[in-house]
Amino acid sequence: MEAVGHVRSLNVSKRKGGRKTPVAEGVVQVVAQQGLAHDAHAGDWHRQVSLLAWESVQKAQAMGLNVKEGDFAENITTEGVDLLQFPLGTRLRIGNQVLLELSQIGKVCHTKCAIYHLAGDCIFPREGVFFVVLESGEIRVGDGIYVEKLGEGVCAFTPQEALDELAAQR
Repeated sequence: MEAVGHVRSLNVSKRKGGRKTPVAEGVVQVVAQQGLAHDAHAGDWHRQVSLLAWESVQKAQAMGLNVKEGDFAENITTEGVDLLQFPLGTRLRIGNQVLLELSQIGKVCHTKCAIYHLAGDCIFPREGVFFVVLESGEIRVGDGIYVEKLGEGVCAFTPQEALDELAAQR
């Protein structure tokens, strides 16, 4: 199986609602049905791990924003993969161990973040994606990202009210 991209940065935070900090060691433990160890967003819900493409961050930089990996509160900054091409239910393997299932594309921003106030816009609600963790393991910066199975547009972990909220926003 050929990688469709790779991990550029791994990012965690101790509290919700702010930017995440890249993990200095470049390696994190990922726990099934929880998320990244030591991250505020980990838990038993459908948005356990968030991904954002480096290419999206570069778009924000081109708008004049001084942003980097983790600034949009993403757990994993990817590079070389179009995350928005995948339907719900798509399973991605990161490295050799961790298996994720796509559970939500984008999000509703209930409170405007610091990025929104700086730029008048934030890309994460449109370009960030969320996953549940199916298989635990370790992820390292540089690990390949592989499509194990394309989804069919549904994810059993995603509550209907989350899908309804996203549909109403669009």
